[in-house]
Amino acid sequence: MRLVLLGPPGSGKGTQAKLLQERLKIAHISTGDLLRAAVAANTPLGQIAKATMDAGELVSDELVLELLEERLSEPDVANGYILDGYPRNLAQAQALDALLERVEQRIDRALALRVDEDQIVERLAERASQQGRSDDSEEVVRHRMRVYEEQTAPVADYYANKGLLTEIDGMGSIETINQRLVDAL
Repeated sequence: MRLVLLGPPGSGKGTQAKLLQERLKIAHISTGDLLRAAVAANTPLGQIAKATMDAGELVSDELVLELLEERLSEPDVANGYILDGYPRNLAQAQALDALLERVEQRIDRALALRVDEDQIVERLAERASQQGRSDDSEEVVRHRMRVYEEQTAPVADYYANKGLLTEIDGMGSIETINQRLVDAL
């Protein structure tokens, strides 16, 4: 089973992806983790990513796709995977489809976690106080929500138009939300 997990920052994508990974025995793929691993391993793509990030720039979609293509060739993805928070915009969704066609795969389902904005602000404020994260201030979170609505929310429509989207109520306990995801599959 090949899944895309969508949702705004603080919706619980990472937490739910890890739980689904364990439950479904499929790989959890986070593009952020891929980038960090490539940089840490000093791979050729990691060197390019590091130079880009050190210059204060965003890593290109093309580089992320190259990392993703490498990852999709590894044996642990044979039973499927969960893409956590990727694609983040329509161009990435279309590029992902082209990549998957090239490697003879397809997305089986896109799951979108729906969470009230005030709940997200509350969740991330709690995370900020627990982990000391400055990127989780209310002002930053509300800005990230606006960016999500402008750039990433249309990805859900993209998958809906392909008949692949299932919306999941992302409010409640971690266990309740996880059961909703499993039930949807």
